[in-house]
Amino acid sequence: MLHLQSESTTRWLAQVDENLDEVLIDHAHCERKAASTAMSLMNSYTENRKLCEEMARIVEEELEHYFMVLDLLEKRSIVFQRLQSGHYGRELNALTRPQEPHRAVDRLLIASLIEARSCERFRLLAEHIRDRDEELATFYEGLFESEARHHTTYVKLAEQFASRKTVMDRLDQLSTQETAIIAKGSPLARMHS
Repeated sequence: MLHLQSESTTRWLAQVDENLDEVLIDHAHCERKAASTAMSLMNSYTENRKLCEEMARIVEEELEHYFMVLDLLEKRSIVFQRLQSGHYGRELNALTRPQEPHRAVDRLLIASLIEARSCERFRLLAEHIRDRDEELATFYEGLFESEARHHTTYVKLAEQFASRKTVMDRLDQLSTQETAIIAKGSPLARMHS
């Protein structure tokens, strides 16, 4: 369903255990960036009403999640602050081909893979912390469905710019590269490190 070719490793869970506050702060930034990505797609393809309607819904949901994470941070007395960005999103976005309609397909599929990885990480995080932090586990379980839906929406929208076969072939290619990027890991404790 998520088109990921790898699962997260215990290395990431160890980072979560050692730096949970930082991962939670990064999660808020991820939600804001996801809203920004959807808004950017609206701006780039303003003539595509279907895409704009879907992006508007995603912007609204991502901003709702952003404020939910900020509320969670405040409740836990964690100070929200800027963080150095990890390499994951930057390296994935660098795979975008420059010419249309390839550019549109890639931007949508890269967004879909980021949503898929977030979905996978939310599920893993919820399972990992359930015994220690039921509230946080429930919080992350509640976000799983919308992230999965966003992933599917982005893939379907890419099919407006290319055939389903072309889209799925490209998704496989990008997913292979996403696997290599996530496997590198990062010394920074991030949602996608």
